[in-house]
Amino acid sequence: MKLRKFLLAGICGVSLIGAAVPVVANAQVGIYFNSAPPPARYEVVPAARRGYIWVPGYWDGRSRRHVWVTGHWERARNGYNYVQPNWIQRDNRWQLNRGGWQRGPGGRDRDGDGVRNSRDRAPNNPYRN
Repeated sequence: MKLRKFLLAGICGVSLIGAAVPVVANAQVGIYFNSAPPPARYEVVPAARRGYIWVPGYWDGRSRRHVWVTGHWERARNGYNYVQPNWIQRDNRWQLNRGGWQRGPGGRDRDGDGVRNSRDRAPNNPYRN
């Protein structure tokens, strides 16, 4: 009898703890500015590295001002394309689209040219990356 009460109390306690765990939401916070970002800075693009792509620098929005983020290498991801962060003007405001990795067409685009490998004449084009 005591064991049953103990188990019942334990189950109730665990269920209450499970109800208190916050649900993780996946939402991007939009960054808006009333002024356009400055022109992009000139950066020397380094020589190609096998298995990596060069991501050019861009203007980020931090603490109500534009801050330059320098270019960097990203490890290539099979079946994904890297979308460069960019600013778009909407309703007299400028919005930053963060960019990042996006699945290629059907997830089957090794060289990132937008053509599925099954329809691509050169799916492993070494000059694409």
